[in-house]
Amino acid sequence: MIRLLPGVLVTFGLAAGAMVVGKLPYMSAASPLMAAIVLGILVRLIFGTPEQCRPGMQFVLKRLLRLAIVLLGLQLTLDQVTAVGGTALIIVMATLIGTFVFTSWIGQSLYVDAKLVKLIAAGTSICGISAIVVSNTVIEAPDEDVAYAVATATVFGSLSVFLYPLFAVLLQLEPHSYAVWVGSSIHEIAQVIAAGFQYGEASGEFSVIVKLTRVLMLAPMVLAMAWLTTRVPAGASSYSKPSLAEIGRNLPVPLFLLGFIGMILINSLDVVPPTEKAWAISTASFIFTASLVALGLETDVRKLKEKGFRPLMVGAAAWIFISFSSLALIYLLMGG
Repeated sequence: MIRLLPGVLVTFGLAAGAMVVGKLPYMSAASPLMAAIVLGILVRLIFGTPEQCRPGMQFVLKRLLRLAIVLLGLQLTLDQVTAVGGTALIIVMATLIGTFVFTSWIGQSLYVDAKLVKLIAAGTSICGISAIVVSNTVIEAPDEDVAYAVATATVFGSLSVFLYPLFAVLLQLEPHSYAVWVGSSIHEIAQVIAAGFQYGEASGEFSVIVKLTRVLMLAPMVLAMAWLTTRVPAGASSYSKPSLAEIGRNLPVPLFLLGFIGMILINSLDVVPPTEKAWAISTASFIFTASLVALGLETDVRKLKEKGFRPLMVGAAAWIFISFSSLALIYLLMGG
């Protein structure tokens, strides 16, 4: 445990600074999470990353992160999913699946690395940075790929914060429809809040509920990705892909996803006192921020630059697709 201390202390210290920076008014669309990864990258560029800090940083990035995912479940209840309604839920699910499939296709067409494409697809279709980091527990992409995917989620999600209200006024969207559009298509929760409340209090509150319903899809998505990324063993003459149940028994990832679902069920029963719930959610937020700091400290900017513009094109195409496909479904199923 002593060998973990230097890296944990450095990561936690920078995370505290990132949370302060991320809460500044002009950073509201990006959230402390983006401030964390930028801060980590800058510290590595200027000071480097001491070797004695690496074990602690990896502990935060790989181990503590799973605790944060479990605690994240306390932000959701089954009642919230019910409140969304059948039509809005269909829009969320159709947009999510369609975006993931489209992003995978466009990434393959542009010859972008498959792991990076999956991270961009997860971040765009589910819940931005959180989905990217969680998905990487089964994808196991290089840190530079994770950082690049985080950048796309932040850039295009932040653009949505400014563009969505303008389009909503131009199209004369109803507040309820606008909330579904925002919640079903914008990347980060912080970005959803920033965009949703620009159209009114009721619209802002409902857009967050729709967004949290998307977050609920995190567990099945990671399970599906774990199954899809299972490879044929080298030299095997015949091989059948294992079932999702078999993967759940063999991979450590579903254990904390089960914890995430369990926390949702516990929160739905309303047995957790408000003070303890607020503390748990704050702890999860801090750990997520610390894990992004650790990711930034592990990221080699030179390798990030080597990725070029094609992954950015994938992120842009995914953003355009999810924005317009969700809006089209809203007009088709809700009448705009």
